[in-house]
Amino acid sequence: MKSDLVLLAALAGLTQRAAAQAQPYGQCGGVNFNGPTSCTSGWTCTYSNPYYSQCLPGGNGGGGGTVTVTVTTTSYQYSTTTVTDYQTDTVTETDTVTETETVTEGSPCTTDGPGPTGCDATRSFDLLGVNEAGAEFGTAVPGRLGKDYTWPTFDSIQYFLDRGLNAIRVPIMLERVAPPSSGLKNPATYNQTYLSGLYQTVSYITNSGGKAIIDIHNYGRYNGDILTDVEGFGNMWQALSQWTAFNDNVIFDLMNEYHDMDNGLVFQLNQAGLSAIRSNGISNLILVEGNSWSGAWTWVDNNDMLKYLTDTAGNMAYEMHQYLDSDGSGTSDQCDSDTVGADRISSATQWCEDNGVKCFLGEFGAGSNDQCAAAVNGLLCALKSSDAWIGATWWAAGPWWPSDYFQSIEPPNGVAVDTYVPLLQSYV
Repeated sequence: MKSDLVLLAALAGLTQRAAAQAQPYGQCGGVNFNGPTSCTSGWTCTYSNPYYSQCLPGGNGGGGGTVTVTVTTTSYQYSTTTVTDYQTDTVTETDTVTETETVTEGSPCTTDGPGPTGCDATRSFDLLGVNEAGAEFGTAVPGRLGKDYTWPTFDSIQYFLDRGLNAIRVPIMLERVAPPSSGLKNPATYNQTYLSGLYQTVSYITNSGGKAIIDIHNYGRYNGDILTDVEGFGNMWQALSQWTAFNDNVIFDLMNEYHDMDNGLVFQLNQAGLSAIRSNGISNLILVEGNSWSGAWTWVDNNDMLKYLTDTAGNMAYEMHQYLDSDGSGTSDQCDSDTVGADRISSATQWCEDNGVKCFLGEFGAGSNDQCAAAVNGLLCALKSSDAWIGATWWAAGPWWPSDYFQSIEPPNGVAVDTYVPLLQSYV
């Protein structure tokens, strides 16, 4: 029963097979699709790729919306000291100033209240958004949709796009793309059911005006062991990038959080992925991650060799991750200090600037308390203050997070929604 219910929920808003016509934003075509191929009045069935066509208004992507943030200052006190004829008089005055400032999407930084106080108002992030976890969940391979793994809901994706965020990172499991029984090298054996779900998710994001980051969320492993098949990894990315490069809004995140591996192997895998994607003539942005969980605070010590990677299209960025609890694991809702975010990316920022490269914070998160909120604000402000950083994505949204997961930003009731959605919006 659970499997059936989750499957129906995942398809809500996408297909209504019993209806004579597909509904707005619903699927209306694609390989193995058996539902309606026409759309309700005012909507056009628009081709995205061989696996997915979607009902869009007038054949164009969906809208966004205007977000308004109101910030109000509070009272303040000040003291003045006057020295006259060798006598000192101290006067304390109290004044109250209440100002309301309305900021719409994309406007410069606010100057008061929560948000990018003191940040560079002349630049904005290229990418700012969230991770949408679920398709990498579980251990069963290939696994069953709705039982072992799930895809993000379109309602959740749209929630963030409507608030001005533009980047959705979608973690996937490599073994579900390329079954271990046949390995990485033969795309003909890849799991079309799983890939179809990926294509539908990516299509919705990009057709709705967002940028979809496809993330192989395997920690440098494949089938339980360290991934050593460099050639096969390249073959996989050549095939996957060819199938999913619908437009420039698709971004390729080669491998999530290598760890406890030989640095030379990390370099080879990244270079193989870069070269394979470029062999297709694809110039989309590619994100490369590093060893030691791709941590920003340990990047310089562990990943300096990655500055020698080559990209023939010149469109790559180094992806780092940073959590703000004591060990940087993201498992505690307590932050070390209210400056820990800015402090922990400082050396990485210098590395990015010194090497003239672009960098991206693919995962960050913290608890919903005053100290952590200040630390996250400081982190984002520090990122925004350097031309090296192109953006960041919060960990994480997704429909299967437990109700008490402190970093869940899944709308409408995720624990972190009320604290961090407004904060992220303030950096749009």
